[in-house]
Amino acid sequence: MEFQILIIMSARRYIYIVWIFLFFVACEEKIDINLNDADPRVVIEANLSDLQSTQRIRVSKTVAFNDPVNSLGVTNAHVLVVDSKGNHHDFQHEEGGSYVAMNFTPVPEQVYGLYVEVDGERFLSSCYMPPAVAVDSTGIIEESIFGDSYYFATFKFNDPPNERNYYRYDVSINDIGFRFSSVFQDKFNDGLYVTHQVSDLDTELKPGDVITVRRYCIDEKVFDYWNEYQSTNPGSAAPGNPTSNISNNALGYFSVASAQEFQLQIMDMNFDWDGLDDSMLR
Repeated sequence: MEFQILIIMSARRYIYIVWIFLFFVACEEKIDINLNDADPRVVIEANLSDLQSTQRIRVSKTVAFNDPVNSLGVTNAHVLVVDSKGNHHDFQHEEGGSYVAMNFTPVPEQVYGLYVEVDGERFLSSCYMPPAVAVDSTGIIEESIFGDSYYFATFKFNDPPNERNYYRYDVSINDIGFRFSSVFQDKFNDGLYVTHQVSDLDTELKPGDVITVRRYCIDEKVFDYWNEYQSTNPGSAAPGNPTSNISNNALGYFSVASAQEFQLQIMDMNFDWDGLDDSMLR
């Protein structure tokens, strides 16, 4: 009798182990996703401003996960921007999916519409161009974060009261390509004297380096896009796509902004001024 009970218990244990094994095999089959089967999506990168009279918009498509290139430029798109006064600006293909419009400087306090057509599909967006908010003073400070020293460009200004304002900053170190730095809003400091600190924390800065900063006054939907980007992407192994302000499930964004460019150089604050030869000042 005891022997039969042991056999029954052993059989039940065996069946239980087999069941668990089959369960995990089934789970593995359900999450086996082919990343190369995703349909390509249109990506539109439109960052227009009054910094220059030549505007560019890039149109591309996403590629397979293991493709050696990040995106594939679309060369047959129709790209058009219209302002609230009815002026049309046609963008002509330049190369690699980049479309250009010459002699086009956006004017603040207008609404701009974007129209892009790719293989019969239409993608639409609109964007308000806010006026520029003047900067009172700029500077560079050094701060310690978790024991490491970082340099920040600072921008001090009076935020206009009783209105929502949104700011975006791009930075270039020693004239090597601009990249997104950060965005700010005035939700908690409307109408106050404000200081923004911006930097490129992925680049080790040192005295002598030149920081060039482009400051954009942007509309709310553009802020939402970049705020979502900076909240979800830094340090992420699988960065997400921020919510686009362009229709028809497109990726990317459409921005028309008032902009200013600033150039600052990091000085060596540990310089021995007492040991400076007076003849060097003549």
